[in-house]
Amino acid sequence: MTADLTTDLTLAEVRLLLAPKIARAAAFDGWTMAAVEMAAQETGVDPGKARIAFPGGAMDMIDAWTLSVDGQMADVLPAGRIGNLPIRERIRRLVQFRLDAVGADREALRRALSIMAMPQNLARAAQLGWRSADAMWRLAGDVATDYNHYTKRATLGSIYAATLTVFAHDTSEDLAETRAFLDRRIEGVMKFEKAKARLLANRDMHFSPARFLGRLRYPPQ
Repeated sequence: MTADLTTDLTLAEVRLLLAPKIARAAAFDGWTMAAVEMAAQETGVDPGKARIAFPGGAMDMIDAWTLSVDGQMADVLPAGRIGNLPIRERIRRLVQFRLDAVGADREALRRALSIMAMPQNLARAAQLGWRSADAMWRLAGDVATDYNHYTKRATLGSIYAATLTVFAHDTSEDLAETRAFLDRRIEGVMKFEKAKARLLANRDMHFSPARFLGRLRYPPQ
């Protein structure tokens, strides 16, 4: 892409354009401005504009990288394409897509995980994980608006983060350890969701003082 074609890009567009190439360069230069400048040179973006696009440094670069993967995932695995699959298979495919998307940049991923684990970055890292988990659940067809909305995303976010860590250091053939780890975690979540559904159903079948008092206060019309 030439500089003429990138002149009118917003900073948000510049971040998304550069993010994958920054990740590629980060394997050698780390998540630094050197990687940003390398990506800018490759894409034809003005280096000054590229530097301005990442005022928060490494975490801004990692944020843009994860956001670019979110976009790729939505393009390749839209809800209409995977909606007829069992829910566990939808989640497995979505997580696996993300692993495949960053697979060529595992050294950059290892460096990114180290940066996100720094105390000053934990809150931001949690936000990125939540955003990715939310993107996956939406593509999987989740429409929950009650507390399930939050528990599902918190659970998937923790699974995804743990799987990324295993993936980043997996030396097994065909990444067998990562695949087995992911399958075990998804199976655990499915069992938990089934148990939670039974618990809620049983709760609704039993006497509830709160519901009884509520009905006294607001009797049916």
